[in-house]
Amino acid sequence: MKPPRSRDLKRYPGFGAVTWACLVFLYGPLLVIALYSFNEIRSITVWGGFSLHWYAKAFNNELIQRSTWNSLVIALCAASMATTLATAAALAVIRHRRFRARETCIGIINLPLMVPEIVTAIASLVFFVLVGIPLGVGSIVLAHTVFCIPFAYLPISARLEGIEGYYEEAAGDLYADSRRAFRHVLLPMLMPGVLAGFMLAFIISLDDFIITNFVAGPGASTLPLAIYGLVRTGLTPEINAVSTLLLLVSVIFVILSCLLGRKRYPAGH
Repeated sequence: MKPPRSRDLKRYPGFGAVTWACLVFLYGPLLVIALYSFNEIRSITVWGGFSLHWYAKAFNNELIQRSTWNSLVIALCAASMATTLATAAALAVIRHRRFRARETCIGIINLPLMVPEIVTAIASLVFFVLVGIPLGVGSIVLAHTVFCIPFAYLPISARLEGIEGYYEEAAGDLYADSRRAFRHVLLPMLMPGVLAGFMLAFIISLDDFIITNFVAGPGASTLPLAIYGLVRTGLTPEINAVSTLLLLVSVIFVILSCLLGRKRYPAGH
């Protein structure tokens, strides 16, 4: 009997060409933006020489400075709260497998990933108006926190799934109560997943535009909103410079999140 033929997609004719075409289509514009952010002249189509002039101009732009500070504060607050809630949810769902509503809770936690972001934005706006929460930095933080919970939950739950329960049982045998077992045993082992979830939630909040555009009030501009406002007046290398920096920060945080999520236990654990 002949062994089954390999179904590796890489062996199919044309797979490599399609892959390269997708990569160029997706990442080509990003490389163009990054390249022309160093353009000496104002044009975004004609190369006039290498210069850091537009980066200096972006750093000295008061609107960009204020928007960047707002984005960092909002992302830090939203990521912190989302990571805390996601950690608590992961502990409740994974460590209590007899919980009857376990599957329902998992579905509710992951619901923001399945609902279109525009629907989440409109629902958040309607909720804040009905409840009477003023639109501003606070409303953005609340909306981002809810939206970022599933992104923080994924690496935390994956990390917790790989930690066997006998670590906590051993701590209990050594007369440690549940709080000490969590603080001294489970939390240090879970920390790479927590940090990965925090970084992922932070960058999702930092880059968000749709939800922020709906729930932001006057004076609560974030960096994506500021970039959108600048684009409406015309593309310039200054916008390319800001976009390149935001892209660089996003790539760094995503890479660090992936590396932390793959971190193994120290030897001897």
